Amino acid sequence: MKEEIEETVAASRALAAAGLSDMVWGHASLRDSDGCGVWMKAAGWGFEEIDADRVVLVDRGGNVAHGQGKRHIEYPIHTEIMELRPDVGCVVHTHAPALAAFASLDAPLRAISHDATPFTDPQLPRFTDTGALIATQELGQALARTLGDANGCLMPQHGAVTVGPDAATAVMYAVLLERACRTQLMAAAAGGPHVWSSPEETEFKRNQVWNPAQRDAGWHYLRRVAEGITP
Repeated sequence: MKEEIEETVAASRALAAAGLSDMVWGHASLRDSDGCGVWMKAAGWGFEEIDADRVVLVDRGGNVAHGQGKRHIEYPIHTEIMELRPDVGCVVHTHAPALAAFASLDAPLRAISHDATPFTDPQLPRFTDTGALIATQELGQALARTLGDANGCLMPQHGAVTVGPDAATAVMYAVLLERACRTQLMAAAAGGPHVWSSPEETEFKRNQVWNPAQRDAGWHYLRRVAEGITP
């Protein structure tokens, strides 16, 4: 089995294990090592249902180059980010309610927990061109430009994207961003937040708490949990 297919399955199952499923919507992609497009879960399946037969290769024009399933309408999220960011090997798009709820506040994300440190100082960008589906190459390109060199982007009225050089990084960033938004929503409901990490502490914690070894530890945990999910 092609390595990218295995990693697409693993990323999908890990996102399910983390509670980021949205029935059959949301998707993760892996860059094809031969430059033929991106490997994604096929449309119509939930993260927890993905196996090798439910992964498709989609080229930049939206054609399914390998696999029997249908591609997601929002494939340009993945192909256009990959086109603009040669450093990105995996893209994750989720619709976790905490992401949309937090983005609707139009407030900066604060480093009130470890989880937020990859996305503050500088602030992660917000894509405001549309809250509808990213169904065209032009919108995909606009999203990719907004993302810039960040590792995540909030999409108000929609969800978020996260990226990384590999599935472990992009998936963990999706998990951390959802947790960071949910934590700040809890603090806001209690009348805060009133304290958060300084830019200096945030930078320090990015390397101390979320270095590659720590991200990988979280990734492997999610993969172990995913093994107990019935396809």
